[in-house]
Amino acid sequence: MDESSQAQAAARFIDPLVEKLRRHPKRVVFTEGEDIRVLRVAERLVKLEAVVPILLGSRERIVALAEAEGVSLQFVKVLEPEKSSDFDLFCRRYAKIERYRKGRDVDAAALVKLPHYFGALMVQYGQADALVGGNQAVPALLFRALQQAIKPMPGIQKMFGVTVLSAPHLDHFGGDGLLLLADCGLIPEPSVEELAQIAVETGRLAQHFLGRQPQVAFLSHSTKGSSPSDSSKRVAAAVGLAREKVLAPGLDLMIRGELQADVALDPAAAEVKIPDSKVRKSADVLVFPNLDSAHIAMKLLQHCGGARNYGQFLVGLARPAAQVPRTASEDTIFGTAAAVAVEAIKYHELYPDGEV
Repeated sequence: MDESSQAQAAARFIDPLVEKLRRHPKRVVFTEGEDIRVLRVAERLVKLEAVVPILLGSRERIVALAEAEGVSLQFVKVLEPEKSSDFDLFCRRYAKIERYRKGRDVDAAALVKLPHYFGALMVQYGQADALVGGNQAVPALLFRALQQAIKPMPGIQKMFGVTVLSAPHLDHFGGDGLLLLADCGLIPEPSVEELAQIAVETGRLAQHFLGRQPQVAFLSHSTKGSSPSDSSKRVAAAVGLAREKVLAPGLDLMIRGELQADVALDPAAAEVKIPDSKVRKSADVLVFPNLDSAHIAMKLLQHCGGARNYGQFLVGLARPAAQVPRTASEDTIFGTAAAVAVEAIKYHELYPDGEV
């Protein structure tokens, strides 16, 4: 895929997000601000008048890096957690959270000074609207901070990750050249209930990004019982439970499964393998039976298929947050920041019970 095609793929997803943000700018905190990719992203977001960036890290190092690389920090806020006016307040609040959760006192200051914890507390207590992190850290460090500092979303058992891939150059790649994959980062072997919840919440996110009814497909090695196993039966049970869940008001999702990947994406394959099916559209959301299959598929599509990746967006928290890989390109960080900021615009509509 050449650079021009990559730019077109990125623009197809990002441009509508930026237009929304120009009308409703949001504050996004980047937990690892001492990164030239993040500095350039912050400069772009300011120029587009889309996001107010907040960078965590050493002010001295961030300013020196910006000057050395010719990056403007105008209208970019730089915070050092320990020197912030909110530091003592966050320490008291985090200590209270830990006493309530674990019944013991902790050295709150030792954790709150860490950028992942400080950024998570900023989002939880309204000092920022959304968070992007992980560009310089292993995912587990960010996930732990988010789970400990941000309240969970009511009704969602476990936090999970959704990755958005854009590849309009590939055939059968979703209805709009976009695919949402879940869970790509956290739950190794989801239960039936967890799979159903992953499907419904990822479908809700897809509806938010696409502005239409998304096709949600549960993937398996089996199509409609063609190769029954414990795994395929678990997926089939999750399909039934998900269909019950989408009867709730405000949910407009098409749930399909269990399906092999070609049936989920290629209408011609669907016609051969399930000829009596009335649905022959390419899926927009792929729900995988376990973490291994989701993560492997994501990496293959990205590195071999030329798909542009955004996120992963972390679902199950009461505030919007996203994790980007350490190998993320500047465009991936930029698109992820724009998407999680747009998520913040309508977060109360996406999750009406999430204002906790």
